[in-house]
Amino acid sequence: MLKKMGEAVARVARKVNETVESGSDTLDLAECKLVAFPIGIYKVLRNVTDQIQLITLANNELKSLTSKFMTTFCQLRDVPVEKLAAMSALRRVNLRFNPLNAEVRAIAPPLIKFDMLMSPEGARPPPP
Repeated sequence: MLKKMGEAVARVARKVNETVESGSDTLDLAECKLVAFPIGIYKVLRNVTDQIQLITLANNELKSLTSKFMTTFCQLRDVPVEKLAAMSALRRVNLRFNPLNAEVRAIAPPLIKFDMLMSPEGARPPPP
């Protein structure tokens, strides 16, 4: 079991390093067996969070994402609305102050059965 956990941690580290080194606008953490978003990632990604526009977290075991996740990655544009709609236990997603594309804003409300909190288009977060 410890070997599998170590392999999962190494996989996450490898994927995060690839994003940082390439300067990519995508962070792919799919199939990493995550049960929570690793706190250490925020520190490693601190110099590139402004450019990340897509985060893939598919096929993990996430139960929630913290407000720190949403405020750190404030450049997210695309939200997998269909996948979120299929999550029957999901009750709320806070995407305030993210520059969501028009398609997400249009198709999300009729598809979802949970609260999706969004700021008005073009809104900026308050200064820290």
